[in-house]
Amino acid sequence: MIPVLFISFLICLIVGVPVAFSLGISSILYFVGSGMPISMFAQKFFAGMDSFTLLCIPGFTFAGNLMNQGGISDKLLGFMEALVGHLSGGLAYANVLASMVFAGISGTALADTVSLGGIEIPMMVKQGYDTPFSVAVTAASSCMGPIIPPSVPMIIAATMTGLSVAKMFMAGIIPGILMGGGMCFVCWYYSRKNHYPKRDRMASFKEIVHAGREAIWAIIMVIIILFGIMGGVMTPTEASIVCIAYGTIVAAFIYRKLNIKTFYYCLKTTLSSAAAIMGLVAFANVFAYILTKERIPNMIADAMLSLTTNKYIILLLINLFLIFVGMFMETIAAILILFPVLLQLATAVGVDPIQFGIIVVMNLVLGLCTPPVGVCLFAATAIGDHTEMEVHGKHNTLSQNVKALVPFMISNFTVLALVTYVPAITVGMANLITGGN
Repeated sequence: MIPVLFISFLICLIVGVPVAFSLGISSILYFVGSGMPISMFAQKFFAGMDSFTLLCIPGFTFAGNLMNQGGISDKLLGFMEALVGHLSGGLAYANVLASMVFAGISGTALADTVSLGGIEIPMMVKQGYDTPFSVAVTAASSCMGPIIPPSVPMIIAATMTGLSVAKMFMAGIIPGILMGGGMCFVCWYYSRKNHYPKRDRMASFKEIVHAGREAIWAIIMVIIILFGIMGGVMTPTEASIVCIAYGTIVAAFIYRKLNIKTFYYCLKTTLSSAAAIMGLVAFANVFAYILTKERIPNMIADAMLSLTTNKYIILLLINLFLIFVGMFMETIAAILILFPVLLQLATAVGVDPIQFGIIVVMNLVLGLCTPPVGVCLFAATAIGDHTEMEVHGKHNTLSQNVKALVPFMISNFTVLALVTYVPAITVGMANLITGGN
């Protein structure tokens, strides 16, 4: 029945059935064909969602929506621009830095692209930056969203394999910072090469303090998330609930942009996205049960190990495979299907599970900026095209943006290589913060 499972899954994907339902349909066909009771399908379906930790997914999503509707994007970008706007290409740096802070709130790349990109890209183009460059830096920097904690893909990967969510969060801090630093270097090079504009003068201390005061409430939320979890004061789920309460107060009473209508919109958006994720998790749990029952992970591990037992070569092969998968499949779906399978192979050659979790998430997240299914690239391109038509009266094309994106992707893939072959960047940081527990 395994051929039926995989063939039906692929046919569903080819005809455009959503990944969650493709997993469910193929799993049901396997159960029926194998004569297994459908009641077991229901048990495995609900078992996939029966996790306290998974509650932090709607929690962090809701908190991010509240802060975004409350004007956080404007405040963050304004503060970063005040800090670095006087440098050549200052808005490009501000773009990257704002994404790093926003990543500590939203946990998703697409939220970063849409919320910050809608402000950053028009602002950069109107100040004299090339539209492809503006789109590229926005799309590339949004990849930090799922790397810098909190991270929805990390929550999924850790929960389904029994790893520590808090430890995986801590392991993502240094890779996220390295990604931001690498992209800032690319911005510096191309800003000097193309003579991109900068502010006439450095912002005064008073202006920086004012901008910082406006953005401090958003930064405090990041501190709550990181230090609450790092200090062992809160679990990730508890931290997400605290952030909802905090975000509601800040958006309603400090930024004064949250009313009943926007609160309802945030709630509706959160429920829609969280329900889609939880449904995907539930169906994927059934699919994973079938794979485990049929010993598919063991077969894949044995096949790979028969070719080579060299840890570094196997990691290279896994990276190449995940980069390819990330070009075609949505991040969370790919993690649900592939992470448990590949984790067994990685641990067999001595790779730390936490380090491998970061490797998988980084590989698949970078696929959000690569055609043909790069949702962040397409979202940024749509914003860039609208802006280009408005400012210059012509279209901005995907091919132009892909070309401009290449240097940023080279930088991000360099960081991925470091994360793959230097465990101290991930596991070392996690052990340092958590005391090795």
